Amino acid sequence: MSEPAASVPTIDQRTFIKEWKAWHLTREAKLSDPFGWLSVTAMHWLSSDSQRYDGVPGTWSSDRSGIVVKLEKGEELFVEGEPVSGRYGFGTLHERESITMRTEDFAVEIARRGGHDFLRPRHPDAPALAAFKGVPTFDPDTRWRFAGRFRADRHSVTVGSVVRAVHHEYLSPGTIEFTAYGQIHRLTAFPGTEPDSFQVLFTDETSGASTSGLCRALYIPAPDDDGTVVLDFNRAVNMPCSFTEHATCPLPPSENRLPFAVEAGEKEY
Repeated sequence: MSEPAASVPTIDQRTFIKEWKAWHLTREAKLSDPFGWLSVTAMHWLSSDSQRYDGVPGTWSSDRSGIVVKLEKGEELFVEGEPVSGRYGFGTLHERESITMRTEDFAVEIARRGGHDFLRPRHPDAPALAAFKGVPTFDPDTRWRFAGRFRADRHSVTVGSVVRAVHHEYLSPGTIEFTAYGQIHRLTAFPGTEPDSFQVLFTDETSGASTSGLCRALYIPAPDDDGTVVLDFNRAVNMPCSFTEHATCPLPPSENRLPFAVEAGEKEY
């Protein structure tokens, strides 16, 4: 097996800093969204018993037919922009599927994780959102940009989560190899948010000290035709569970523990 690419595409310092600052501002703007992760105020696991929850219209339940809400007279929700009233069934959600209903004053998300349905209200006046002053980071440094190589190897991976009873199953597209400190490191990749891109969950020697003790995530653009990718750890981010206790974040697979300190990207929030 050949070693991964040894050289990362060059970038001048001024352009690198400018692009990183723009990325960081976009990242913090997303966290400041009135209905983002910092606005989540609770997480309620649904059952076959109908229940009402503070700040959320209707009574909610979940069974084999999926999630159902029953709205009283005067209560209303908007699903895909259309108002609904009375009894409304959402059907069975797929694993990791989420539906968010929003008004000017609040939002409510329903989702499925680990085979269980739950509900999360989101409020623009949530204390965590009001207290948000930004995310501390290491200073950006081009030394933390590495060239790597993606090696296709589709396989199922099951990992734990911050919620003990929940496990996540992913279809990994393969592994990403890169060289650092004279050694080749291999990271199991999960599908990213963009076509053909990747997400890598990892820990390192800073985890639990200057960075999150759970994990951080690195998003990697689609590879070149020869499988070459760029890992820019300056853009390593905290998972939602760093910002709210109402999350079900997956934990990284054991092989994604890097044996050195990645002093780049976001620090512990």
